[in-house]
Amino acid sequence: MVVVVAETIGNVTVPLGGPYKVVLLPLVWALLIGLAWSAAAARLPKAVAVQEDEQHLAAAVLQPALLLFIAKLGLLVGGSLPKILASGWALVFQEFGHFFGTMVFGLPIALLLGIKREAIGATFSVGREPSLAIIGEKYGMASPEGRGVLAEYLTGTVFGAVFIALFAGFVTSLGIFNPLALAMGAGVGSGSLMAAASGAIAAQQPPEVAKDVAAFAAASNLITTTIGTYFTLFLSLPFTVWAYGVLEPILGRFAKVDTTGASPVSTRGHAATTFSLPALVLVWVVAGTIALFGNAVTYKTPVSLDVIVGLALILVPVAVGHVVYVVTKGIVPAVVWVSVVAMAMTYPAMPFAADISAYTAKINFVALATPLLAFAGLSIAKDLPAFRALGWRIVIVSLMANAGTFLGATLIAQVFMHKPV
Repeated sequence: MVVVVAETIGNVTVPLGGPYKVVLLPLVWALLIGLAWSAAAARLPKAVAVQEDEQHLAAAVLQPALLLFIAKLGLLVGGSLPKILASGWALVFQEFGHFFGTMVFGLPIALLLGIKREAIGATFSVGREPSLAIIGEKYGMASPEGRGVLAEYLTGTVFGAVFIALFAGFVTSLGIFNPLALAMGAGVGSGSLMAAASGAIAAQQPPEVAKDVAAFAAASNLITTTIGTYFTLFLSLPFTVWAYGVLEPILGRFAKVDTTGASPVSTRGHAATTFSLPALVLVWVVAGTIALFGNAVTYKTPVSLDVIVGLALILVPVAVGHVVYVVTKGIVPAVVWVSVVAMAMTYPAMPFAADISAYTAKINFVALATPLLAFAGLSIAKDLPAFRALGWRIVIVSLMANAGTFLGATLIAQVFMHKPV
């Protein structure tokens, strides 16, 4: 129901004066509607309220449903691999923007606002699950650093997709960046944030460029996902700790706010939920079927036999990637296996690659993202009490870190991409 309403609203362009604008996609409406519905649980009749157990279920369903979106992007990457490889050093070095942009943009603001060691946890990364694990093991979640990374995690969950969609859309409207550089900036290592950012960028491009935006965002996100944990552990975190030691005596004196007495916040619900194979298949089929509605309404591709075949082909790398993930005992994340299988299916040298690309092209990648943001929105309300306990200052810092990872990678990619698309 959330997706139906969101797709019916459709794309809404908000002018900001002159050529500047923000395009609000159905995925943004889906997140906001889901959030409003789940947050109103106490005021609604029980029969229609999204109870806390259902909110946890929505959060758990988000990860397997995300694999469909990853598969679709992998299929786009496979066909665009020659073009992606031709981008050369841009795709390699822009990752430094992802991993250091959070600190460069977020840490000074945190110190000026008077935040102390919470700033380390909030700005050394975009604060997804691997970051929670790193800080939890090194400092403990009850520490200032633990409160900081949890603030980043919750801010990304509650506001991240909406914020990054608005921010990426505005930066795109400036017209100063190559769309492919913006696409690389969108690959921040979070599926939902990448979906929101790349969708906002693609919405302002012609169809052929929009396809390349999705492919480059997926390639960047894959790199960020695979090396992200090691990069943040061995480079980003030590560098942020060092930068804090240098900058805090200089910037911290401008605002003295005590954050050391904040209460620790429970991380219940952040652990992964394990589904049986039949349950996973049900999630994949339901999420894919829901996406076909948005594909028909917003992207004008009615459900037909060809579209159903396209969805079935998207499910192939999802299923194969999951099986490989289970067989290899989770040594490598499932998203990596799904991406690799999907890329292989449409790599130009592979048999039937053109046919697979033609069928799967009938399903827009943004349509597959809308159910993800609906699940995310329905899951958010359970985190709102903990979110409010963390204070507005660290929320601003977390949003600056999200902006920094996008803009930092975009700036570096732009340096290596001098030719316009």
